[in-house]
Amino acid sequence: MQKKINDDLTLYFTNNFPFVSKFKSDKKYHVTIGIGGNIGNVKKRFDKLLLYLKADTRFDIIMTSPLLLNPPFGFLEQNNFLNGIIVLKTNLAANEFLKNMQRLEKRLGRKRSFQDAPRTLDIDIIFFDNKTINTKKLIVPHKDWANRESVIIPLKYMKINRATCCSL
Repeated sequence: MQKKINDDLTLYFTNNFPFVSKFKSDKKYHVTIGIGGNIGNVKKRFDKLLLYLKADTRFDIIMTSPLLLNPPFGFLEQNNFLNGIIVLKTNLAANEFLKNMQRLEKRLGRKRSFQDAPRTLDIDIIFFDNKTINTKKLIVPHKDWANRESVIIPLKYMKINRATCCSL
């Protein structure tokens, strides 16, 4: 099913997006990740990502957003992006969690060429618990998240913001 928001933005509802778990996790950290892609069968890749996360005992999926089809920003000469949000819990510290997400990106075909380039899969850490992190490798909350429709619209659908991310 799909819901057109305007000429540029469409929400897609699939079997896995949105999803809300009935399971209560006892893991330590709430993490909100943004996922995106615009090369190949992105919906199928997102489903695979969710399967990998569900199969890995280090992660408990709490909920997912619907998927948003939206125009690119930065480098504009490329296809529209499909974006979504996944909220999960983990006991991994932020840097270890980042390494795991980068491994998953690579496993699912991510190649890094230039900033804002077309991509098969991009995983961004939007919020990590209620922490602020500013290192060379990791900035949390994700830089400029509050100005990106690809983050704001799925979060609004899920009724999540930084203040509530940790009270799920």
